[in-house]
Amino acid sequence: MEQTPQLPDQHTPPRPQHDDPGHEIVNREGQIVLPGYKSVDPGHESAEPLKSKEEQPTDNQQLATDNSKVQALILTGFGINCEEEFAAAYKLAGAEATIVHLNQVLHGHVSIHDYDILNFPGGFSFGDDLGSGVVLANKLRYRRNAEGRTLLDDIKQFIASGKHVMGICNGFQVLVKLGLLPDLSGTVTPEVTLTHNASGRYEDRWVKLKVNPKANSPFLKGLDTLEVPVRHGEGRLIIKDAATLAAIEAGGLNCLAYTDFDGSPTEVYPFNPNGADLNCAGLTDTTGRVFGLMPHPEAFLSLYNHPDWARRKRQNPNLSEEGDGLKLFRNIVEHVQSQRSATVAQPTAHQFLS
Repeated sequence: MEQTPQLPDQHTPPRPQHDDPGHEIVNREGQIVLPGYKSVDPGHESAEPLKSKEEQPTDNQQLATDNSKVQALILTGFGINCEEEFAAAYKLAGAEATIVHLNQVLHGHVSIHDYDILNFPGGFSFGDDLGSGVVLANKLRYRRNAEGRTLLDDIKQFIASGKHVMGICNGFQVLVKLGLLPDLSGTVTPEVTLTHNASGRYEDRWVKLKVNPKANSPFLKGLDTLEVPVRHGEGRLIIKDAATLAAIEAGGLNCLAYTDFDGSPTEVYPFNPNGADLNCAGLTDTTGRVFGLMPHPEAFLSLYNHPDWARRKRQNPNLSEEGDGLKLFRNIVEHVQSQRSATVAQPTAHQFLS
């Protein structure tokens, strides 16, 4: 027996629409009006229109306030949702963290070249509707500004100038889909991918990682093991062919591996939560300046972030209260600071030689 379909009542007034239409709005002056811009300083959302760099306030809310500190730029918007933890990590590591909506960069209101480290946080950019990181990667690769340049063009220039890029979880997926990792060919062409976990499910658990001793990245300097959480549905690294796999291994670009209870790299679930090739949890490019990983170091900044902290603290009262994840951020901040010191000292040395 056929049932009459439940059709909407044509006399019911339409539901009120949310103020945010889901896309950018530009006013007559060419300024982007985007409700919900999130700033790292006030700690809350603002409905004020985005301002150009010249219009930024001169108080503590302005971008890149303390140039004596290492400057970390953290992108947000379009479903990214881990930017606040990212900023907290850099702040604890002694850097100045600035969160901006991606549109501010795409429209030229903020330049990535004013910063030392460019960061792509985790989240679900564009809902992962076409695959994790795919839409955002395409936006960076193909959207051109008034000068005909893409943001990928700027990122390549940023890296070539000796600066650093970090992507975590969804940010790692973006870097891989862009071809910035591992970029063996130097042509920024995708050579690997990140796809659905072998378990067929979303994985939310703590994992142990081993740093590849052959890795050449300032993010991992002096580190041997890490314990951090994962939370992803598409973290399985797939390498396209045997030659690419061999080149990644030879260069130590598979910088982090999932390990079992005794610290040995493993493909056994759940120690390896996604079934990645080479048991790989993270990659660097050939320069070591671009680094990405699926686990979330920014989610383990304090011992008290760990679910087993109480027992561990009882067993070892002198246990450090810093989380393992903070070590990565301290490493890169200290590295950039040392680079700055070397640059400042170099002219002085030339003066004595002349």
